[in-house]
Amino acid sequence: MISVLILTRNEQHDLPAALESVGWSDDIHVFDSFSTDDTVAIATQFGAHVLQRTFDDYATHRNAALTTVPFKHPWVFLLDADERPTADLSREMQQHVLAAAPELSGFRLRRRDFLFGTWLKHAQISPFYIRLVRPERSKYTRAINEVIEVEGPIADLSYPLDHFPFSKGIAHWVAKHNLYSTMEAELIHRQQGLQNPSWKTALRDPDFHTRRLHQKAIFYRLPARPLIKWLYMMFIRRAILDGGAGLTYATLQSFYEYLIVLKTKELREGSGP
Repeated sequence: MISVLILTRNEQHDLPAALESVGWSDDIHVFDSFSTDDTVAIATQFGAHVLQRTFDDYATHRNAALTTVPFKHPWVFLLDADERPTADLSREMQQHVLAAAPELSGFRLRRRDFLFGTWLKHAQISPFYIRLVRPERSKYTRAINEVIEVEGPIADLSYPLDHFPFSKGIAHWVAKHNLYSTMEAELIHRQQGLQNPSWKTALRDPDFHTRRLHQKAIFYRLPARPLIKWLYMMFIRRAILDGGAGLTYATLQSFYEYLIVLKTKELREGSGP
């Protein structure tokens, strides 16, 4: 009915629970970037199909998975190792694909990010994601913080997907976003982002991902971006209502933004490695 795709790289900590959460699928695929821990052994133990490929960038790697994995079913649920579909979402997805019209190409859902056991209901900037797709109609763009583009109509699901980005600890999150900030800075330096972003599109386009693309391009042109992001998250998104977890998350995200600013400046001035 639904195939499952999980991309991994040293995910022995999170993978068991992720595989358990999709135990209802008879076609689970782990697309691994040559993990050096027990990721592959765990996937095999759970009966998942394992295919390995050397990682290059996020969009290219995900597109390779969509085109090379021999999925059993026409619909694929895209899951990260630190994510868990709720029981209600799992049932909803199975019910919807059975009734899906042939022209329907994907489903959008809301993801709930957690920190310190608290749902970042207000602090989370991007809660909506397309995660259930027909793979032949889907492709990823952007090397970092990749965006999926789906040809055809998209429907919405009601129940959430739970995400635990701090499951491996704050230090792991910081290390990962240190790498992300380097890739973002290189992308900005190469000027591969949107060249002519539109305020109208950023605010009013009906498609969430299109709005985010233009918002991000405009945001990268603003001065004092880290401070603007912190103020936006705290008082416009109302992260303050998420308590200490919201304050922590807004501060970490602003720190991440500051790293991008510094590394972009370093590249432009030629003082980087």
